[in-house]
Amino acid sequence: MTGMIMLHATTHPSPIPASSGRRDQLSPDVTRLFAYGTLQFDAVLEALINRIPQRVSASAPGWRAASLEGRVYPGLVAAPGSSAPGVLLTDLSRREWAILDAFEDNRYDLREVTLTSGGRGLAYIWPDDEVRDEDWDAEQFRVRHLQEYAARCVRIAPRLAAEACQ
Repeated sequence: MTGMIMLHATTHPSPIPASSGRRDQLSPDVTRLFAYGTLQFDAVLEALINRIPQRVSASAPGWRAASLEGRVYPGLVAAPGSSAPGVLLTDLSRREWAILDAFEDNRYDLREVTLTSGGRGLAYIWPDDEVRDEDWDAEQFRVRHLQEYAARCVRIAPRLAAEACQ
């Protein structure tokens, strides 16, 4: 497993397929990431891309950030009547996108979702297995896991950056 985080989004009207695969299929003008899990935390972003991007609060209706069996990070899963809270990172470079994509677990499917703002965005969707009934708790993650998780991100960031340049 090369990584583990969450979700991408864009409000650009550019044509993005409903299911676009992974990094090699990202549109060159995609610059925004909807983060609903660990990428909401400054320490994780700083560790991975050496800066904290600009961001605004956002949410994805019809989805939830679900706790996953044996993982400290969540997965976005369909959930009618729910809305996954998060942040929209608004100024990612193509290289930063590639680093974050290399960080993501390969089991995620990169797909377009609608945000409450009315915009559409790319999001890393988790398959329906290993999903727990409860939602992921960002505050619990911050208290129990963030420090160790961010330290792990610091350790793997050079490898991710090298993969992003390939």
